[in-house]
Amino acid sequence: MYKILLTGRNMSVINDFFDQLMNTFDPMTSSTRYDDLLIHLKYFSPDAFAYCLNKEPVDDISRITNLMPKLKQDNIPLVILGDAVDCDEFNRQAPRYADLTLTKPLTPAIIEEKLEAFLKQLGKDPNSSSQMFSRPAAATPKSTVPTFSNITPLNAECSAPSAAAAAPAAEKAPKRKHILIVDDDYRILKIVKDHLHDKYDIATAPNGILARRFLKAKTTDLILLDYQMPDEDGPAVLSQLRKDPLTMYIPVIFLTGVTDRQKIAKALVLKPQGYLLKPIDRNKLLEMIAKVLGES
Repeated sequence: MYKILLTGRNMSVINDFFDQLMNTFDPMTSSTRYDDLLIHLKYFSPDAFAYCLNKEPVDDISRITNLMPKLKQDNIPLVILGDAVDCDEFNRQAPRYADLTLTKPLTPAIIEEKLEAFLKQLGKDPNSSSQMFSRPAAATPKSTVPTFSNITPLNAECSAPSAAAAAPAAEKAPKRKHILIVDDDYRILKIVKDHLHDKYDIATAPNGILARRFLKAKTTDLILLDYQMPDEDGPAVLSQLRKDPLTMYIPVIFLTGVTDRQKIAKALVLKPQGYLLKPIDRNKLLEMIAKVLGES
């Protein structure tokens, strides 16, 4: 998949990348803050940077244009998407900055066709780099696809699903477990991913909305969930997961810098499989994950 870093106010287009284009593109969102964009470019290393336009403020456009030397240095093309008025306004304020302009109609099929062809023309390899927002391997034949029926429901004490429930054939290498990390701090996402990627397949999401969207299309064996996030905190995310039959039995471990007993008690009412205090100790993290997944 091609990695696409997305920003801008056109949430309809951004949602299309996550809802309907995830087989072709590996999307990650960023705010338009200059420092956020630099961090995402450094650690996500996208194949393209897509500015999804919807009456963008002049200051936001200015920040994007200030980013151009970094984009050129890293050979990352700038793609703008929006209606003709917004795209014309961007090109007026920043002439010759956009490498590709996509205007309405912007159906998912049109975006996929034109953006994929553009990246291929540039010689971009969709399989050349490791992905920060990585996902499980493509679906296997139906008879071998892991489904939610393979996951053992949690008992009253919220014990972890049995690792032996779906043991692979003896002659095959054991299938790597998959972990979804949900945290709004990109540095934490990278640190925890670095702790785990040698042993597990990892996906990351910066908030609960994108985590739930990911789980509509994919499965995971365990969720590492930040306690404190803007808009929707960890307990609120876990509460939503427990209400959904597709996610209610996925084990969850909180990652938290909170030491307040009342707040911890609030989280424990939802019966997570555990919680770890930040800064995350790698050995404690691996030990708890192994215990929850039945690997110890």
